[in-house]
Amino acid sequence: MVCISRDVGAGGEDVGRAVASQLGFRYVDEEIVRRVAEESGLDHARVAGAEERRGLVARLLDAVEQSAAGLPEPYMYAADVQLPGAPGEDVRELIREAVRQTADEGDVVIVAHAASHVLAGRTEALRVWVTGSPDACAERLVATAEVDARRAGELVEGGRKARADYLRRFHDVKQELPSQYDVVLSTDALSVDDAAAAVIMLARA
Repeated sequence: MVCISRDVGAGGEDVGRAVASQLGFRYVDEEIVRRVAEESGLDHARVAGAEERRGLVARLLDAVEQSAAGLPEPYMYAADVQLPGAPGEDVRELIREAVRQTADEGDVVIVAHAASHVLAGRTEALRVWVTGSPDACAERLVATAEVDARRAGELVEGGRKARADYLRRFHDVKQELPSQYDVVLSTDALSVDDAAAAVIMLARA
């Protein structure tokens, strides 16, 4: 299995789709949220809301609506949502469990949901971080998501802050480090195709 974490605008979604297609693996992103909703009895909007950082989501969703590229994931804000009939269990743990269950099925590329941290220690998981400089990520958004330079810069900056907040709240990660991944790829230097080829080579090794 392959876990891909990515910064907004770095092209991680495209890398993940290319890897899944060429390996014949299932590509999973929003499916994680759907699985949580189905298994918990919650509606999809409520589960997705547990992953959205308040104050940022409006800008992100507005950009997504304007873009066929699907732009950034809903950057997660871990509200403490208690589930009826499940004392002490919240949506955060359900999302982690959904990631684990998805991984157990094998032959999958999981993009986002901090799968690399949820599945840390699993030797069969290749954990990848797709990143890039803020300027390059913003330029990619301008080119692919039909947003202007100012808005692209806001999305990149806001996404990184929200990502750091998510990792801290869900996984007690105070600082994201390259050593937390098996491989870190910068799409400043690599094209999406080249980055995907590197992941595929490592996954097959």
